[in-house]
Parts: sequence; C-alpha cells; structure tokens
Amino acid sequence: MTHPNTLARPAVAEPAGRTVGPSRGARAGWSPLLTALGLFAAARATGVLVLAATAWATGRHPATLLARSWDSLWYLRIAAHGYGRTLHLRPGVVYSDLAFFPLYPGLVRAVTALTPLNASTAALLVSWLAAAVAACGIYAVGARLRGRAVGTALVLLWALLPHSVVLSMAYTEPLLTAFAAWSLYAVLDGRWVWAGVLAALAGLTRPNGLAVAAAVLAAAVCELVRRRGRVSHRLWTGAALAPLGWAGYVLWVGHRRGDLLGGYFAVQRSWGSRFDLGAGARRSVRHLLLHGGRFAFPMAMVIVAAAVLLYALLITLGGSGFFASKPRFLLPAFPLLLPLASALVGTARARPWHATLVVGALAGLSFAYGAYLVVVAHTPL
Repeated sequence: MTHPNTLARPAVAEPAGRTVGPSRGARAGWSPLLTALGLFAAARATGVLVLAATAWATGRHPATLLARSWDSLWYLRIAAHGYGRTLHLRPGVVYSDLAFFPLYPGLVRAVTALTPLNASTAALLVSWLAAAVAACGIYAVGARLRGRAVGTALVLLWALLPHSVVLSMAYTEPLLTAFAAWSLYAVLDGRWVWAGVLAALAGLTRPNGLAVAAAVLAAAVCELVRRRGRVSHRLWTGAALAPLGWAGYVLWVGHRRGDLLGGYFAVQRSWGSRFDLGAGARRSVRHLLLHGGRFAFPMAMVIVAAAVLLYALLITLGGSGFFASKPRFLLPAFPLLLPLASALVGTARARPWHATLVVGALAGLSFAYGAYLVVVAHTPL
C-alpha cells in the first residue's frame, strides 16, 4: 500500500532561482500539525477550565474529580498495589479489578517510580500526554486520507465530542486512541510490523482494543487478496502480532481464575458486561423512551444513535453493561468523523461564519456536558 506522503511538502523553487531549503520545507510540513495540536490543547484546556469553575461552584476540587472518578480509582489502586481487589456489592454482583487491562496502570506505576509525582498526578500526566500523541496520530491519518485541512478539522471535532472530557481525565481512552491512530497510520504507510505492535499495545489497554487488532487483520486480508498472496513476511508478522496483547491478558486472567478460556469473560459478566448483540442497549433505550431518565442517559442515547448512523463499532453497540458509558467507548473510533471533518472544511471555505457557528455550538455543548457529567451527574462515566 503506497500513498504519497502528505505530511511534508517538497522543495519548491523561488523566483530568484533559489530553492527552499530542507529546514523551511520541514517547518512548512510541521506547521499544520502544530496548528491542529494547538487547537486540540485549547479546546481541552477550555473544557477543563469550565469543569473547574463548575467544581469550585459546587464546593468540589477539580483535580480530584479529574484524577479520582469512577474507573480512575480502580486504575490507581492497580498501579499502587497490583491486582487482587474484589467488591461484593450484593448477591450475584461481584466487581473484580481483573476487568481492567494492565497497560495504563503499568505506565502510571512506572511514572511514580521514576519521578516524585504522586499516583493521581502521574495518571493525569500519562492521559494528557497520550491524548496529545493521539491528536497527532489523528491528524496524520486525516491528512493522509483527505489533506491537511481535513486532518486539522478531524482533530478539532474529536476534541469537541460530548464525551471528550474523558480525554482530560485519568482514563484509558486517550492511550487507546493513540495506539489506534498510529496503528492505522502504519497500515496506510505499509509498515505492517509497527501496525501489529501498536495494535497489540492497544489490546493491552482496553477490552475494545481488540477492534484495533481486527482492523489490522482486515487490512492485511485485503492486501493479501489484492496482491494475490505475494506479500512480504512483514505483513504476516504484523498480522500475527496484532491480537497478542488482548489475547495474552484474557488468557492470563483465565489462568488466574482457573478457567483459561472463560475466566476473563466470567469477570466481565459479573460487572454486567457481555456481548449480547445489543439487547442490553435496546432495553436501556426502551426504558428511556417509556419512563425518561436523567440527562446523561438521554444524551448517551442520542450520541450512540448518531454513531449507529455513522456505522459505529459493533463491539461498542453489541455489548451490555453501563449504557451511559458507551459514548466514551466510541472516542477511539475517530475515522467515523472523517465525513463531518470534510464537510466542515468545505463549509469553512465557502461560508466561514457558518463554520465558526458550528464549531462554537459544538464547543459549548462539549464543555457544558463534560462539566455536567463529571461534577453534577451521579452516573458511571
């Protein structure tokens, strides 16, 4: 798979016969990426400021909310003490920390061991750095497929998703998205070993990291068919590596639980999470339509419905469990935003004010809803 590289411009001749040197060409290539990264940082910083103002108004500390909310507490405990925590809430409901994949807490533990930072600060640092790396990868994919302007718009839209507040929290979505984006870019660039390694790391980050491995395998099959089997050994190596992270952790949990193939899935079922072809999601939607509910749940239904219209990930929509959390599971599915990013660029060129109003409305929704989710709503995020 060979495509022209869109991340750097070739040297061009100047009127006086001089040629633009490599340093200027490099700067020209980096400038759009820095613009995209700057827009991402500005969007997320503004979101954090809105969240902080809301937290202080309600007598709560924003840093605590960002670093120690819901799943973050489980990750911090794993980072500090390893696996082994189990909560028996009521008969038939048992929460085990084995449901949480190891790479993120492992990185947090490494940062606390190598720096004077405490666990909460280290967790936020890992998430924020991962979010920046993810934004760069999203830009690279968008620029490769649709041009630099679309790459920038893609990053901005991703930063303004309603659940993008998670990108500023001690959660795993930034890390998973970083691996997903750069694995996809490696596939587009024909670097199959890198694609497989990054997909394996995605599989060690979250359960839905398996989707990254599936994407690499699907691309490998397409390349195999296109080339009628005449492919490099690197493709076979990358395809073999891709599922190893997810499969390795699932088998490790199974071994620890005494059920090699079923142990991990038993842990997930005890959390109420299983793949049921969307039956759990349908029950949640039906309850909302008939009985109403808190704002977070209707909002989640709208976002997930929009994702369905954009062919959202089967692994997200087909599972049961915490329905209000499903929109954040879609954050790594940034390629779904490509048509919207292209439309935004077209609108910006034809009617700049219209594009400004659209971005402003998205920003207002993202910042307000993010603050509501973290500070006000008592819904598992």
